[in-house]
Amino acid sequence: MQLKRVVVTGLGALTPIGNTIDEYWNALINGVSGAAPITYFDASKFKTRFACELKNFNATDFIDRKEARKMDRFTQYAMVASDEAIADSKLDLDKINKLRVGVIWGAGIGGLETFQNEMLDFAAGDGTPRLNPFFIPKMIADIAPGNISIKNGFMGPNYTTVSACASSANAMIDALNYIRLGHCDVIVTGGSEAAIAIAGVGGFNAMHALSTRNETPETASRPFDAERDGFVLGEGAGAIILEEYEHAKARGAKIYAEVIGGGMSSDAYHMTAPHPEGLGVIAVMRNCLENAGINPEDVDHINTHGTSTPLGDVAELKAISEVFGKHAKNININSTKSMTGHLLGAAGAIESIASILAIEHGIVPPTINHSVVDDNINPELNLTLNKAQKRVIKVAMSNTFGFGGHNACVAFKKLEE
Repeated sequence: MQLKRVVVTGLGALTPIGNTIDEYWNALINGVSGAAPITYFDASKFKTRFACELKNFNATDFIDRKEARKMDRFTQYAMVASDEAIADSKLDLDKINKLRVGVIWGAGIGGLETFQNEMLDFAAGDGTPRLNPFFIPKMIADIAPGNISIKNGFMGPNYTTVSACASSANAMIDALNYIRLGHCDVIVTGGSEAAIAIAGVGGFNAMHALSTRNETPETASRPFDAERDGFVLGEGAGAIILEEYEHAKARGAKIYAEVIGGGMSSDAYHMTAPHPEGLGVIAVMRNCLENAGINPEDVDHINTHGTSTPLGDVAELKAISEVFGKHAKNININSTKSMTGHLLGAAGAIESIASILAIEHGIVPPTINHSVVDDNINPELNLTLNKAQKRVIKVAMSNTFGFGGHNACVAFKKLEE
C-alpha cells in the first residue's frame, strides 16, 4: 500500500529555558543554560543540589485550580504544552473528525512526585492508609494523554509509551505510523516529565548518573567535554501536532516540516550503560535512514542524545562516524541538553522540536559549556560548539536513548511540495 505523508503543523514547549515555543527557540540559539539551584525541596544534603527547573511557571495560570489539584506536575506540563501546539496548528475543533484524532504521549516515569508524597505522608502517620482518592489517577503515566483527549474530545488512539528517556521519541514514531497507515488524520504527540523531586534526584544520585558540579551549575551540562561528569536533570513538556499531508493541505495549515521516518533498536547489553561501541545506536540510525528512504549523505543535522555522561557521549559519536563515514564531518551535530538538561521521557519531544525549528530557521543551536577537548572524540566532527551556526538544513535527525537499551531516532525533512 502507498504510505501517506505526515507533516508537523503545530508545536508547543514548556522547558527550563522557555515556557513557549518562541521563548524556547530564542534561548536555544542564544546558548542559555537552564541549570540553577533546586528550589522545589531542600537539597542541601544531596550530592547534586541543582537541576533545570521550569522558571516562572504557575499551573493555575492555565488550568482551573480545582482541576490542577487532580494532576501531577507531569500532566499539568502536558496540558499546557499540548494547548499551545493545538492553538499553533489552528485546527478547527468543531470541524475535524475527532474519531480520527489521537493522542500518543511519552513519559518515562510519570507521577513520581505524587507517589513520593503519598508514601511520605503514609509513613509519617499511624499506619492508617489515608490516601488521596486521586493518588492513582494522578500517578499513572497514561493519564496525561487521557486528560488531553478528555479536554478536547479526541476519540482516536490514546496511550502512553514508556521506554525511559526514549519514551516521547517512541510516541512520535507510533503517531507517524498510525497516520502513515491511514488510521488517523491528526495525532497530538510528544512527552512530559516532572522528576525533579526527592525521589528523582536521590535515585539518580545513587546511580552516580548526575553531575555534581554544585558550585557552577550553569556549566554542569557539558556534552562532549573531557570534564563532563554526568547529566543535569530537567523537566517540562514538548507537544507536536502530526497531520496527514493532504488533510493539512486541504485546510491551509502552516507546515513546519515533514516527518519522513523513524527507527528503533535495542542495545541488548546493560540496564543503564550504553554499548561501548554503540552497536544499538548504529542500528537505530541505519533503521531510521532506511525507514525514511534516504542516504547517509542526505543528512545535514543531528541533535544527539548527548547527555553529558562519560560513556554515552563517546559511544554515540563513534556510532555517528560509523554510520555516516566521511560525510559525518559535514553534519552539524549538537546536544541541546547542554542548555535544557535531560528531560528524561520528554527529551525526544523537545529535541525534535529543536530539530524542526532548525530546519525552519536555518540555524543549528549550539552545544554550550564545551572547554576541554576529549581525545576520545573524532576531532573532525562539527559539534556546533558554544555558538549557533547558520546553514541550510534539508534533513535533520534526532536521537534519543533510554535505560534498558531502548534507542529511537526520528528524521525530519524540509517540505517539498
